[in-house]
Amino acid sequence: MSIRTKKMGKYGNLLRQFMKFGIVGVSNTLVSLAVYYVLVSLGVHYLPANVAGFILGTFNSYYWNNKFVFGYSGGHLRAIIRMFVCYAFTFLLASGLLVLQIEYLGISEYIAPLVNIPITMIINFFINKLWVFK
Repeated sequence: MSIRTKKMGKYGNLLRQFMKFGIVGVSNTLVSLAVYYVLVSLGVHYLPANVAGFILGTFNSYYWNNKFVFGYSGGHLRAIIRMFVCYAFTFLLASGLLVLQIEYLGISEYIAPLVNIPITMIINFFINKLWVFK
């Protein structure tokens, strides 16, 4: 096998892992939104509903990233804590980007979150791959 074939295999595996990570991200979003909308419809204030959605969505993400994407077999408590730190970091980053885009760049509040998804997804993937599920 040539060096070029080995390199392509490495990048092909990374691309497959990234695509699986994206699928898990969609499920994470669906879980978070479902929890949020159910709680809000039951009369819970939107902030606690958002926190509950974030927590349950992150646990969902941990489970599927562990089983489906990275195949992690290390210390689970440490990995869960790291995942929450990772997701909190990208949540704060996305929030800061929203303020910048909406308040200072005049981007629509409906469009700005969509612009942020690829940014936070790529950052999240590499933090998960290199730190959470190392």
